[in-house]
Amino acid sequence: RNRRKKKHEPWDSVEVQVPEEHSSAVVDLLNRRKGEMQDFGKADTGDYAYIRYLVPTRGTIGLRTNLLSATRGLAVIDSNFDSYRPFAGDVGNKEKGSLLAFEDGEATSHGLLGAQDRGQLFASPKTAVYKDMIVGIHQRPGDLRVNVCKQKQLTNMRSATKGIVEGLSPPIELTLDSAVEYISQDEIVEVTPNSIRMAKQQGWDKKNKK
Repeated sequence: RNRRKKKHEPWDSVEVQVPEEHSSAVVDLLNRRKGEMQDFGKADTGDYAYIRYLVPTRGTIGLRTNLLSATRGLAVIDSNFDSYRPFAGDVGNKEKGSLLAFEDGEATSHGLLGAQDRGQLFASPKTAVYKDMIVGIHQRPGDLRVNVCKQKQLTNMRSATKGIVEGLSPPIELTLDSAVEYISQDEIVEVTPNSIRMAKQQGWDKKNKK
């Protein structure tokens, strides 16, 4: 929406009541989403703080889940449309890149163990993957292809899976909200009856080379 040739967007009023010990975490989350503080004080009940922000509507995607996670489920959250205000710019840009599947196939324990050294994973053993599907969060800026389908050549079949599976950390569980919040402009979310997946858009690597 344009007003007087300036780009505007919808903003929401977000009100949070939270135990005072978690108030700084709430403020940090709302600031990172380009929120503007409107009110901060003591709530009417108990040792709770009352926090009110104006936040770009697109910045509220996945916000409830993150607020509940940051406050151990103790935050009481209410949000409503407030007004159209000037465009806030990029909201919540990722500081880290993505781990991408190197090829089509099925993720193996051995391949995932190697990829785990590069960051946190969304995939688990036997997950069907395809080239440039997002299988994890890179621990550094920039995207990295990893071979999560890599097989380990072993002579002792008993040792093929036991030690490796025990060395794997549990994968990050994806929800639709968290997936939509995670992706960048060159990434997409795919929703199927059985899974939620993320991937790079076709031709993303060619655009980056220009």
